[in-house]
Amino acid sequence: MRSIISFELLKNLQDRGLLFWMLLLPILFTVLFISVFTSGTEGVAREQVILSIVPGYTVMFVFFIIITMIANFIKDRELGMTARIASTPLPAYKYLLGKWIPYMYIVFVQIIVLLFFGKLVYDIPLEQPLFLLLISVLLTFTVTGIGLVLSLLVKTNNMGIAMTQVIALGGAVLSGLWMPIDMMPSFIQTLSKFLPQYWAHQALQQGMEGSMQISDILLPASILFIYGFIAFTIAILRYPAFLKMARG
Repeated sequence: MRSIISFELLKNLQDRGLLFWMLLLPILFTVLFISVFTSGTEGVAREQVILSIVPGYTVMFVFFIIITMIANFIKDRELGMTARIASTPLPAYKYLLGKWIPYMYIVFVQIIVLLFFGKLVYDIPLEQPLFLLLISVLLTFTVTGIGLVLSLLVKTNNMGIAMTQVIALGGAVLSGLWMPIDMMPSFIQTLSKFLPQYWAHQALQQGMEGSMQISDILLPASILFIYGFIAFTIAILRYPAFLKMARG
């Protein structure tokens, strides 16, 4: 399993396109939309906009790792790598963990870099770093867990791109990542409570402001963990069908 983790991590670190999707594009969008939405605003109003956009776009863009995960799983399936590994004594869950863990590293680093970018450029507060760290870990677990199960369900790269866009962009709209959730219709506010993006965004904002209590973090943390756990469970159940589609 360690060799799979090392190989996958090295392969992804050499992918310059991944660097663009994970860091450069989110930073560009963050700067652009902050400049647009803070134009003509000052003081507290400007700070609130920035405090919403930085974690909002961080949460939105971490979901784009799913495109890379799907592409790599499909490539391994079509090249026969999946079948060759399945012929070894390595258990299925260790294979999936070996493929999954490198993306956890990547997404976690992405979240930390984007939050520190907000701190350095816009001086956003990071009042409760331990809570922010916990939510970042759980968001990483959830996003890559969803990516893992989709990688075993999706049959083509184009389908994977389409589904990722629906999840990332659709979830961003419905969860209040683009605009305050209080400004959305009541039915969308209700629907947002069922999405992991909403809970991650709210928890990150509270952790930045320093307004989160231990009791406040239990619900978003539990929801994020449950999403990730269910996704991994489905992936384990789906793996035999995925293996049947593998070349070789």
